[in-house]
Amino acid sequence: MTTSVGVRERIAIRAEQEIESGYYVNLGIGMPTLVANYIQSDKQVVLQSENGLLGIGPYPTENKVDPDLINAGKETVTAIPGSSYFNSAESFAMIRGGHIDLAILGGMEVSETGDLANWMIPGKMIKGMGGAMDLVHGAKKIVVIMEHVSKNGEPKIVKSCSLPLTGKAVVNRIITDRAVIDVTKEGLLLVEVLEGFTVEDIISSTGAKLIVSENLV
Repeated sequence: MTTSVGVRERIAIRAEQEIESGYYVNLGIGMPTLVANYIQSDKQVVLQSENGLLGIGPYPTENKVDPDLINAGKETVTAIPGSSYFNSAESFAMIRGGHIDLAILGGMEVSETGDLANWMIPGKMIKGMGGAMDLVHGAKKIVVIMEHVSKNGEPKIVKSCSLPLTGKAVVNRIITDRAVIDVTKEGLLLVEVLEGFTVEDIISSTGAKLIVSENLV
């Protein structure tokens, strides 16, 4: 993986590998929206936004900005040919009906059993819980992307979450700036160590027990 881009971009580039041609994908607010910039042109992918757009295109250039065309994070976007517009009720029916193949979400904490906390920090001002609570139960696969440790150096992958939960046992895979970890019935499985880090680095910066895969990349 290239080191010429920032940490968030490195994570987004690795997360793009989770997207397969033919997928309907929801990208969460924040870092996950960056993944759209790196989807390979040979992949036939449809991006869905819970505010009512199916067929999101790339971010607009300055002369193409339409203030009425936004994603769930209030960012201006474009729409690809054949895209569809609909209300939020229909959008959430799509999510709850199991029609989203993959949701890539941000995270504040993920537990060893796949619990996800990503919607609020107690005492901090929030706009609302958003669509994550529906996505973690409606999408077929949940991938969480985040930095491995907090700004204070504390692990974000923990034995049990201390922050309010978005969902229990909902995460399938975690991608950080240091590693790729799968949530399995046996525990957290370290499947990939990213450039610049070692297995020991990952173990020491993770707040839960890790099983090292025999096929570690």
